[in-house]
Amino acid sequence: MNRPAPDLEQLFRDERRFVWGLCYRMTGCAADADDLVQETFVRALQSPPARTDEPWRPWLARVAVNLGRDLLRRRRRRGYTGPWLPSPIETAEESPPAYEISSDSTPTTEGRYELMESVSFAFLLALEALTPQQRAVLLLRDVFDYSVRDTADALGVSEANVKTTHHRARRAMRAYDRQRCRPTASLQARTREVLERFLGAMVGQDVASIESLLADGVRSLSDGGGEFAAARVPVLGRRRVARLCAGLARHSPPTTRFEVRLINGLPALVADFRVRSPRFSPRLVMQCVVDADGRIAALYTVLASRKLSALSLD
Repeated sequence: MNRPAPDLEQLFRDERRFVWGLCYRMTGCAADADDLVQETFVRALQSPPARTDEPWRPWLARVAVNLGRDLLRRRRRRGYTGPWLPSPIETAEESPPAYEISSDSTPTTEGRYELMESVSFAFLLALEALTPQQRAVLLLRDVFDYSVRDTADALGVSEANVKTTHHRARRAMRAYDRQRCRPTASLQARTREVLERFLGAMVGQDVASIESLLADGVRSLSDGGGEFAAARVPVLGRRRVARLCAGLARHSPPTTRFEVRLINGLPALVADFRVRSPRFSPRLVMQCVVDADGRIAALYTVLASRKLSALSLD
């Protein structure tokens, strides 16, 4: 005989971090993760598992990951205006709870990707090359350290299917694996130093100084989501990116406040603007990826308001 269902409010408090972390990694979007968490717990209320006396986490993970797969399929059918970038989330040491993960599954393989690495822009962008099924399998196996059997149970597929899908997903991640983004303290310090120099050059509209900080193959991606003015295609090459950045600094509205925060594991600029205009985003996040030579290899700018929903205004 089943025991009485647990207090769902307590269940939400206990398991929200885990479910949110899974949903964010599945979708790369904080607003979508919020929606999926809500839907997962609505289902827990309306259609709870048959055995409520057993741990809920495997059931919650099963519901959340399948909702995430469905959302990814819908998103790909709809398409997206301009480059797609992940939602920035705060990862400062004093506020890590929303990104905490752990699995009730018995660990059978060493997780390939570390906790902070798995929310980095570079990792989340690499996941976009995977199918929704591959993404789910890779996250469960290599981030959450699920066994083959537990992954198969969560996704409702055979263990053979999990092994094949996992192999294909890892193969698709090879390009990322060659230049992994592990947000170590050393990388964070180097990134902050380069970012601050870069911002100083932008403020001074010094194209030569900006260009000197960029790698030859640098690329700049801007995510306005079709909502605000932003480059609709990636801007490639040192000279073009330098001119773009100097032009943005020249034409940007005055800032009310800007600061460097730890975003998705690495320092990033968070800027708020005094002037409000339907065409320009009132807020943006800019993050750079620094290569081994200390130059900026990639520049990511997020302007779409829905993508910035997880950032505090303080």
